[in-house]
Amino acid sequence: QRGAGQLQWCRCLLSGGEPWDGFVQAVRAYDPATLCGLVWTANFVAYRCRTCGISPCMSLCAECFHQGEHAGHDYNMFRSQAGGACDCGDSNVMFCKRHRIKSNSNVPCVPKDLLMMSELVLPQFIFSLIQHLREGYNEPALDLPSEKDLHKILQVLEPHVSFLEDLTKMGGAMRSVLTQVLTSQQFYKDLSSGVGENACAKKSHEKYLIALKGSGLAFPEDKLACGMEEQGAGTSTLAIQGLAGATATSGQGDSSDEEDQDGSQGVGKRKRVKLSSSTKDQSIMDVLKHKCFLEELLFWTIKYEFPQKMVTFLLNMLPDQDYKVAFTKTFVQHYAFIMKTLKKSHESDTMSNRIVHISVQLFSNEELARQVTEECQLLDIMVTVLLYMMESCLIKSELQDEENSLHVVVNCGEALLKNNTYWPLVSDFINILSHQSVAKKFLEDHGLLVTWMNFVSFFQGMNLNKRELNEHVEFESQTYYAAFAAELEACAQPMWGLLSHCKVRETQEYTRNVVRYCLEALQDWFDAINFVDEPAPNQVTFHLPLHRYFAMFLSKAVKCQELDLDTILPDQEMLMKLMIHPLQIQASLSEIHSNMWVRNGLQIKGQAMTYVQSHFCNSMIDPDIYLLQVCASRLDPDYFISSVFERFKVVDLLTMASQHQNTVLDSEHERSMLEGALTFLVLLLSLRLHLGMTDDEILRAEMVAQLCMNDRTHSSLLDLISLEYFKNPNPKSGIIPGSLSFESVLSAVADFKAPVFEPGGSMQQGMYTPKAEVWDKEFDPVMVILRTVYRRDVQSAMDRYTAFLKQSGKFPGNPWPPYKKRTPLHPSYKGLVKLLHCKTLHIVLFTLLYKILMDHQNLSEHVLCMVLYLIELGLENSPERESDEEVESTGGQERCHDSWFPGSNLVSNMRHFINYVRVRVPETAPEVKKEPPASTSSDGLASSQNSGTAQVFSLVAERRKKFQEIINRNATEANQVVRPKASMKWSAPGATPQLTTAILEVKESMLSLLIKLHHKLSGKQNSYYPPWLDDVDVLIHPEVPRYSHGDGMTAVERILLKAAVQSRLNKRIIEEICRKVTPPVPPKKISSAEKKTLDKEERRQKARERQQKLLAEFASRQKSFMETAMDVESPDADITMEIATSEQHVSEAIYDCVICGQSGPSTEDRPTGLVVLLQASSVLGQCRNSTEPKKLPTTEEEQIYPWDTCAALHDVRLTTLQRYFKDSSCLQAVSIGWEGGVYVQTCGHTLHIDCHKSYMESLRNDQVLQGFSVDKGEFTCPLCRQFANSVLPCYPGNNVERSLWQSHSNKCMQDLVQEVEDLQEQLGTFPVSISSETNLSKEMESVMKDIKSTTQKKYTDYSKSPGSPDNDFLFMYSVARTNLELELVHRGGNLCSGGASTAGKRSCLNQLFHVLAMHMRLYSIDSAYNPWRKLTQTMQDKNSEQGNELEELPEVPVLYRDVSSLLLIQILTMPQPLRKEHFTCIVKVLFTLLYTQALAALSVKCSAEDRMAWKQSGALKKNTCNGEKSWEVLLGHVVSELSMGKIYEEQETDELTLVNPDSIECYLQQFCLPFLRITSLLQHHLFGGDLPSCQEDEEFTVLASCLGLLPSFQSSDEFTSASCLDWPVPAFDMISQWCSELASFADRHPDQVKALLIQEPKWDLPRLLQLPENYNTIFQYYHRKTCTVCTKVPKDPAVCLVCGTFVCLKGLCCKQQSYCECVLHSQNCGAGTGIFLLINASVIIIIRGHRFCLWGSVYLDAHGEEDRDLRRGKPLYICKERYKVLEQQWVSHTFDHINKRWGPHYNGL
Repeated sequence: QRGAGQLQWCRCLLSGGEPWDGFVQAVRAYDPATLCGLVWTANFVAYRCRTCGISPCMSLCAECFHQGEHAGHDYNMFRSQAGGACDCGDSNVMFCKRHRIKSNSNVPCVPKDLLMMSELVLPQFIFSLIQHLREGYNEPALDLPSEKDLHKILQVLEPHVSFLEDLTKMGGAMRSVLTQVLTSQQFYKDLSSGVGENACAKKSHEKYLIALKGSGLAFPEDKLACGMEEQGAGTSTLAIQGLAGATATSGQGDSSDEEDQDGSQGVGKRKRVKLSSSTKDQSIMDVLKHKCFLEELLFWTIKYEFPQKMVTFLLNMLPDQDYKVAFTKTFVQHYAFIMKTLKKSHESDTMSNRIVHISVQLFSNEELARQVTEECQLLDIMVTVLLYMMESCLIKSELQDEENSLHVVVNCGEALLKNNTYWPLVSDFINILSHQSVAKKFLEDHGLLVTWMNFVSFFQGMNLNKRELNEHVEFESQTYYAAFAAELEACAQPMWGLLSHCKVRETQEYTRNVVRYCLEALQDWFDAINFVDEPAPNQVTFHLPLHRYFAMFLSKAVKCQELDLDTILPDQEMLMKLMIHPLQIQASLSEIHSNMWVRNGLQIKGQAMTYVQSHFCNSMIDPDIYLLQVCASRLDPDYFISSVFERFKVVDLLTMASQHQNTVLDSEHERSMLEGALTFLVLLLSLRLHLGMTDDEILRAEMVAQLCMNDRTHSSLLDLISLEYFKNPNPKSGIIPGSLSFESVLSAVADFKAPVFEPGGSMQQGMYTPKAEVWDKEFDPVMVILRTVYRRDVQSAMDRYTAFLKQSGKFPGNPWPPYKKRTPLHPSYKGLVKLLHCKTLHIVLFTLLYKILMDHQNLSEHVLCMVLYLIELGLENSPERESDEEVESTGGQERCHDSWFPGSNLVSNMRHFINYVRVRVPETAPEVKKEPPASTSSDGLASSQNSGTAQVFSLVAERRKKFQEIINRNATEANQVVRPKASMKWSAPGATPQLTTAILEVKESMLSLLIKLHHKLSGKQNSYYPPWLDDVDVLIHPEVPRYSHGDGMTAVERILLKAAVQSRLNKRIIEEICRKVTPPVPPKKISSAEKKTLDKEERRQKARERQQKLLAEFASRQKSFMETAMDVESPDADITMEIATSEQHVSEAIYDCVICGQSGPSTEDRPTGLVVLLQASSVLGQCRNSTEPKKLPTTEEEQIYPWDTCAALHDVRLTTLQRYFKDSSCLQAVSIGWEGGVYVQTCGHTLHIDCHKSYMESLRNDQVLQGFSVDKGEFTCPLCRQFANSVLPCYPGNNVERSLWQSHSNKCMQDLVQEVEDLQEQLGTFPVSISSETNLSKEMESVMKDIKSTTQKKYTDYSKSPGSPDNDFLFMYSVARTNLELELVHRGGNLCSGGASTAGKRSCLNQLFHVLAMHMRLYSIDSAYNPWRKLTQTMQDKNSEQGNELEELPEVPVLYRDVSSLLLIQILTMPQPLRKEHFTCIVKVLFTLLYTQALAALSVKCSAEDRMAWKQSGALKKNTCNGEKSWEVLLGHVVSELSMGKIYEEQETDELTLVNPDSIECYLQQFCLPFLRITSLLQHHLFGGDLPSCQEDEEFTVLASCLGLLPSFQSSDEFTSASCLDWPVPAFDMISQWCSELASFADRHPDQVKALLIQEPKWDLPRLLQLPENYNTIFQYYHRKTCTVCTKVPKDPAVCLVCGTFVCLKGLCCKQQSYCECVLHSQNCGAGTGIFLLINASVIIIIRGHRFCLWGSVYLDAHGEEDRDLRRGKPLYICKERYKVLEQQWVSHTFDHINKRWGPHYNGL
């Protein structure tokens, strides 16, 4: 209360006693501001337009966005995560058409006296606020921080801050006063220094000083006193204080204080001392001096952890320019303090959001950022603060040399990294680096670069993985998420930011700086971990940010700055060190995929995937591979190649011998490691991402790779190709560079497949799929391998490629990955080609070709594929012909294996024959036994290469030698350690004792091996024939398309052709080899053991083929079954189980039970039943009588009222009848079930009812969670899995009767009428079978119970006396009515299409009628009230009736009764089976009543004059022969009869001008049609027979003749509806009798007569609401709309698509009796079925009873994609096809069958 009073007093003071509102208006008049400046908090919906934005952080509030002109721009809507402010009008952030700067002349000068009081009062007000904050703050005790107290203070102060906020909203004039107050140093000094008498002020000043001290911040004066000694002491203590705060919370920092003084001196201290040495840094961390209110206010805002209100107030002031600068400086000054508070905070997430909310407003503005950088050392502060922050969680690195390592890394398990606490600071840093002026300062400042590299090196080697060799790791840590996130956010993103400013030649200097300090940091790192040249075995880290900085800046230097690479590369020794760790990662990837790390758990796989995943690959694997490419191009190729095979641990495998021992690898891993090594070499040699491709080429290659794996949606493509080079953080142009080319490249490589809807219910989004020419020319398996996260994606790409080749007829078999030509190498990287032309590689290739030819084990097709790929790469990139001198000159070092190959050029080495090779083999190997012939082979594997008869060639020895040479070349200091002793354990495998040497005769060259391989692959001798012998052109144009796609044989042919083209000698040798007819390879000598394994293989193969066959057969069967069973549309579905319709067999209907598989009739004892789904439905009730569909309201004016729906009108009619007539007769005069009617549908399968019971029992015991509840009787059809919840017993009937009933009799009408009456009299007596309890009758009763319980009580109870039998009677025939009406709706509302029942054989109406009839005959109709008599006899005694009137209400007059209901009552109360003649008789009688009703309704509608005319003309013709069949006569009679009552006396209603007879005829036919349609359907279901099809205009005649109403079909021109009449008694008597009932009613209630007569029979089909074209229309109207029930804005608003009701989804506010609002509404509106559009997610959910499912979205973006939860925020447009499908499923009640993912909602929606 006090607070409120104070504020009132303040307002009064400010406005000088004037009314406050007037004062506000007056101040607003002087607002010169052009900025919108609206501040919002989290979850606010804002917009971002990339076309208009200068800064990527630009955002607009909805109002500014909609008023700006952004049509056609690249914009999106987003939900603010952290809050933000509207940038409209800020020219530093966006181009804006809306706010033009108002020129100063327009805004008048502010009168002095207006704001005079404000200037006096506000300083006091703000000071009092600060005093409150000071007093409220107590340093939290060590045990628990007093968050509660803080909240209390903030609550007290809330009105004060809100008051300030209101002031800021008064506009520029008031803001400048506030700015003055907040920034004036004088005010602050006077009021707050604590000098003076005021004790209270003194006390608060003391508290303020305590708070400063408590935060580990010295006040500058104290600082000077003690500062000097401390600096000398190494300042470690201060640093600690700064980090942990003297009173650190809950133990987190107390220990760190002591610990750092003694225990871990080595670790933290080394770094920290380095940091804290300069005085400047120290002051950044520890000194704060407040000179004005603003500064202290910010201090308290931070202390209180950024309360939302304070943040909003501080941000609301930003439109004032002076304030903006002052505030930014203050913010920077407090930056270190913010970091400390953030680290201690318990709510670091919320706090992070609030910090960024502020900082993004300040640092996005380049001008401001530049100013602060210059004046406040912003960069120094940021880097130092980040460094300090990370220092608190360093641990000793265990990489390489665990004991002596001096390197420290961040500990990824710490909360700081795990919870991403660092992100606000990092994101600010990235934000300011996006400004060119700031980034330049950073790149020029050597000190900063050194510090930054220091910071980056904290992440170098973090999260080290050690391979578990013995048992599985107990606890799988998930810290790797934190590690990857940290490298991406803290290292890579700043790197990309810096790189974006190094784009032109003038920026060379920057690159030199970065590279220089990066190399220094790397050198320090190698020293710190004691690294020489061997990586420690079995450990890997994926985090090498220093390597990646180095690589990316090198790449930029060559690509954009034209720097000479060699000027910035280090010496050879450094390059050798640099390549080791990235190579280790590549080898480890292969090991992980070979399951060698399986004991480390799943997380190691997760790391391997994340490393190549789309968001990380540009910052991780790409720079690593590029760095290896650079090293490879500068190092000795033999050294590099042997290093690769050694790292991949497959050296021992590369031997000619058939057996070997691998000392470092189990044999089961050998194959995949060899594949890994070769694949890596292929990647290394063929990728050109950083070696000369342009950005557009890169984008195209990336896009093709992604599209080849799978068809992709537009958004997933954008997401997968997160190329950093396209995400320039500072798009000055406002367009993401490359986003335009993104679209153009996409349209060049892909075709758009529009979104489709498959009948199975799965909705496809719009997809892009590669064009044919892309598959043909651009499919690049290498790129695909590089970019796949899952190995299966490579397979998927190959499968799609295979399918394309088959389809286009290019290649029928199983193709190999195609070879793709590469873009030329940039000259700086030419050295990379040397790898392809080095002897070591050639020896490996030769050996592998030989081994594959000899079928050694552990070699796969993939190995061969890669070997051939490498050979082909070598031929494509052959160096210019080497002269012999060159070869000689290098010969000195090469002598080691010159006996293998003469030179190093692949073209010439291919033809070199190798005769003998000396191999080292285990003593058991077959080579030892005898001098082996060339073809000897055995299934073993081998160890190391030896050649000629001289040296043994060993890859490892080779690498050692090269390394020694390079080291000696570089050795400057004599004492340099050259070889560490540790790595001797990798010595040449020759050291293992049981190896012995053997000599192998080979006599092959690579060319001969290739030709033999061709024979082997083709399975034919001499399959290779040189193509140039036939066609010399092949040599001139070797690019023959037939070689571009194919399998291994094609690849071999392509290679041989290329070899021949490049050298005539090769060509000649190929021809020679082909001439020598190659002797067949002698069959292998197979040992029995091998025979077994071979047999096993063969058997397996055969079994596999058999299995494939079976599966294929099964699939085709299933498919054909699905086609018949599931296709809701096709009327011809032929299901084996035919419910026999009109076959003339004298046999009972036979049913198949889908559970036990037996066939047989349904009997009384063992009845068979149809699988049915019963569901309550209100679809019929949603019909309206307007053809225009209703629209979903999107403005306040449009509202939907449910008065004109079918259900509402029927309801009104029934209540009106019940008011004036006897209840029991009312309940037979109408049908119910328009709302909550029960619809029965079946899949057409039958089962024995006892089988079904045991099936249900087994489901009940089955613990698996199904999507349905067995307790409610739900199950799925055992055959087709369609959802069902009951079984409808089949009535045992035989077809004999059926044919009998149809025989036409020639009895006259009178006899038939009498027979019908007699049959009805027999009601009480039943066939014996039914009266006695049989299984069948029990089942019929239970299904009836099911039907009743399907719908809610309110939809079955309409009688005034609850529980009266009339109710049940009404309900039962209404079920029949509902099902007939719905079938009519499914047929489109008429029967023109004819044909069988829509559901084909799947109609269950016949069985349903039997069940209903059996129950209806339990109710006897008192013969006095039997409507049949009233229809067929003229009553004599009228007086007796008059007497009854006094006691009770009369019965409903016949003319008010619903004829279709009467029909069903008559049919269902007759003994079954009914005879056709009786059916026709009933129909004829009812038609006379219907016709009379039509005439009566017509008479009421015409004007009085017309009535007179009809009356007279009718009377004239009355006695003509055909009088009873002429509508004129009858109408005349009706008019004259009704004129006796007061019927026509009321005021005229809407007059129909029906003058010409045609329109009257038309009216009558329309009136009668609905009845005829229902009757025809009924006849079709009872007696079989097809419905005839017809045109719409002849529907009446066709149906009438089909029903037997038309005696002889006349020509249509003279046809009238009256000719169908067949009166059982003279027409005029009958009509008079019926009319007299109305007349007597009219005397009592003249006002009601007409209302009940005029029935609107014309209903439109049920439709969902029409939705607007653009989703934004719905979103903007509904997402802020308040709920009518709870008057709040719902968190999850939803709207019902059937009736437009707005509801709170899951809202507890609108819960009633444990039902949430959506569920409740679905029961009231759809009897349990609800269709809701979720406003905030754009998706539709379906509620069906107790289950719900997400249906999908009917709004798609321009690329045909859904945007669930509006995450992307792109404009969405209605997809009419999808909406139609939704409507179709609603009308046809097939939600349960088509949608698969249902779950229970527990009434919580």
